[in-house]
Amino acid sequence: MRLESVAIKNFRCYREEVMVRIDDLTTFVGKNDIGKSSVLEALEIFFNNEVVKIEAGDANVYSGDSKISITCEFADPPDSLTLDAGAETTLAGEHLLTAAGTLKIQKVYDCKSKVPSVEVFVVAQHPTAEGVTGLLDLKEKELQALVKAKGLAVQLKGNPGMRKALWDAEADLKLAEVTLALTKPKEDSKRIWEQLECHLPMFALFQSDRNSRDSDGEVQTPMKAAVAAAIAEVQDEIDLIQKMVKEKAEEIARNTHEALMAIDPNLAKELIPQFTPPTTAKWTGLFSVNMETDDGIPLNKRGSGVRRLVLVSFFKAAAERRLATGGSTRNIIYAIEEPETAQHPNNQKILIESFKALAGENGYQVLLTTHSPGFAAELPTDSIRFVTRDATGNPTIEAGVDVFAQVAQALGVVADSKIKVLLCVEGPTDVTALKCLSRALHLGDATIPDLGTDGRVAFIVLGGSTLQHWVTEHYLKALGRPEVHIYDSDVATYGASVATVNRRSDGSWALQTSKYEIENYLHADAIQEAFGVTFVVPDQRDAAGKAVPALFSAALFAANPIGNPISDSTAKKRLANQAFPRMTAARLQQRDPAGEVEGWLRKIEAML
Repeated sequence: MRLESVAIKNFRCYREEVMVRIDDLTTFVGKNDIGKSSVLEALEIFFNNEVVKIEAGDANVYSGDSKISITCEFADPPDSLTLDAGAETTLAGEHLLTAAGTLKIQKVYDCKSKVPSVEVFVVAQHPTAEGVTGLLDLKEKELQALVKAKGLAVQLKGNPGMRKALWDAEADLKLAEVTLALTKPKEDSKRIWEQLECHLPMFALFQSDRNSRDSDGEVQTPMKAAVAAAIAEVQDEIDLIQKMVKEKAEEIARNTHEALMAIDPNLAKELIPQFTPPTTAKWTGLFSVNMETDDGIPLNKRGSGVRRLVLVSFFKAAAERRLATGGSTRNIIYAIEEPETAQHPNNQKILIESFKALAGENGYQVLLTTHSPGFAAELPTDSIRFVTRDATGNPTIEAGVDVFAQVAQALGVVADSKIKVLLCVEGPTDVTALKCLSRALHLGDATIPDLGTDGRVAFIVLGGSTLQHWVTEHYLKALGRPEVHIYDSDVATYGASVATVNRRSDGSWALQTSKYEIENYLHADAIQEAFGVTFVVPDQRDAAGKAVPALFSAALFAANPIGNPISDSTAKKRLANQAFPRMTAARLQQRDPAGEVEGWLRKIEAML
């Protein structure tokens, strides 16, 4: 399941409910003590309640209400649920999805006591017609009585089948948004929650406040996350073990009951074991991983910068592993507070690229907080969530095309003195592509700049859908640096933005590629080396109208027809990360005999 949004109410500074959309990569930007970390910690409480535990003091002090609500909405809910032997059902069949087909889970924490209690609800489009409400809370005998009363021809065994028959017999279910309790009732609603818990994404929070104890989160949290990911990858084997244990327990119970009946038949008519399998958290808690550095020095005794580098390495390794193996089938959410803390700028760049790569792969989502506009500027614009306060002091979370202007105004943006040129592109894959192509040419001719290592050039990712807004508003003007804008030619309307930039008098210039997209400059040999598939790479779209990412996706699927073809966006990311690094000057010369790319780079060099 993929996290689509989170809504928080009465939690710390969030007195009124605030809802924020969550993407594959989401960055919360704002001043100190504005409410950024509270969002991540609310999610930690929702998923784990371990690194941060709910406390009575978490309820907003001004509301007078002791109840905190944290609601998470998920896309891609599980296809089926097994409530009991032979009782398979679906969330759609039980009317437990929203009108949009998402799963919305709400947890309500009552903070009246020192240890807050929690109830779990599902918010869904559910039947409200008289006589067919509350069916999930009815026992088998109660459902049988309703079925008989209505004279329905349905098997009187299996609660999902009887509920379906009762709902199907109703002319108008009067579906409406309803909040249904999942934990207090003892029947199928509680069983449904037990099933859903196993499908929730894993959530790992990396906090910014650190200590030097053996349990220091910088040391332990990455390894706990690694253990959790490893357990998720062997979940089928774990389920098999739990099934075997359950069967053995039931067998022992049956034998015990038979022995009891032989002694005195009146003592007990039945003896049924109630099997509760260990939660994922309990499985994770069984394993502990300690880390030592050179000469046996514990990692938690090293400097904060070194300890923080564990995060750099952890996420870089996770991104590379996901690219190589595909990872687990269970989604993982990494939430990192202020990842730039105590890091050299070079390590910050490595970390940012790792986050981008990780978030670009199916099954991973990355949440960040920062109050550094420079760090945020390296991230995709559509990932930014600006946390601020309204006129009454209530926190708000804003997103959209104007958000970077607000960030710049609130936090200030100052250009590094060594930066001479701002290189503006549509998306992060364009950054990777241009770095790789410039590197290939630089190796053959040192007068051509290597954009991956030349600190005088700073990449700015404009975001395709908001590109024109960046250009017309000239958000980067205050930095006092000339801009170079390089866009693909696949969007005709970008021509107006190119013309706007070229009319400036500050040395800025812009162009659109002569080929359809940056991927059209790839050589087929580079793709074959990276992925073992080959196809003709056209200069524009092929005769069927397909662009290179779609052609690549089709070739991959043809070579290994499992599941579904990857999306165009995933294809672009994989080509950027694995095929472009295999480009050489010779290969680029074959794909670009007119030297178009070399011309861009020489023009940038002249500006430096």
